Amino acid sequence: MSDMQSVKVTFFSKNPIECPLCSTKFYKEDLLSGRGRLIAGDLSDELRRFYEPSQKYGELLPLIYPVIVCPSCYYAAYSADFKEVNNDALRELKEDTDQRIESISVIFKELDFTTFRELPEGAASFFLAIRCYDYFEHSFCPTFKCALSSLRAAWLFDELHGKYSGENYDYLRELFYRKAHFYYLLALERSQDGQEILESGLNYGPDLDNNYGYDGFLYITGLLEYKYGPRSDPEKRAGALENGKRIVSRLFGTGKASKSKPSAILEKAKDLYELMNKELKERQVGG
Repeated sequence: MSDMQSVKVTFFSKNPIECPLCSTKFYKEDLLSGRGRLIAGDLSDELRRFYEPSQKYGELLPLIYPVIVCPSCYYAAYSADFKEVNNDALRELKEDTDQRIESISVIFKELDFTTFRELPEGAASFFLAIRCYDYFEHSFCPTFKCALSSLRAAWLFDELHGKYSGENYDYLRELFYRKAHFYYLLALERSQDGQEILESGLNYGPDLDNNYGYDGFLYITGLLEYKYGPRSDPEKRAGALENGKRIVSRLFGTGKASKSKPSAILEKAKDLYELMNKELKERQVGG
């Protein structure tokens, strides 16, 4: 990315941001839009948008920018939450600072959040966000934000594995997919029992180009249950598939309720439901 800065692709905020933990002042980097910078490509089964490299701007990855990270103490959160952390969480986050910095240094020896971000900073930002949201109160929907950050981290570690195949980034990719599976299921559970209210105004993503809302949240939860649920124990696998089917089936309304849902979600959800149903039937025959 830094090689591309002769062709302007990002900008830094005019006014500095002050870290609520350590009072460090820094500037947030964002991706410029328009002028053919982003050429939309395929949409994956995980609702991830891929982008085609452009001749002028090269390869751009919007996902490396949405999390604000303090360059000094590595406190990290999405823009809307960064300054809103309460006093109890602040105290705990301050106490966690040394451990937080040490934990990410095990993966990336050198990070720099004061200049143009690269893939390592992008992946690290989601790692740090997961760690920090563990301290946020329920009104911030921290479980869901840990889920979303885990999925996005998996995507970026997959990018890193594609570029540096010998660095064990594939192990980290799988680790964060499994974290995403855990957190998405937990977020659904907590939303159902009232611990965390997943409101309509929440940015569910999972990528940045479209907010697929609660329907997207249900679909991704079911997909991760199918892909990363238990496999070694036949009984647990069957239970995971049944659970995945129940989650995904909530997307199939009738009449207007169904027509109002994004077609991309409905088609992918129906395909996923059929995959889970097929595996269950094969297991019953094989068993």
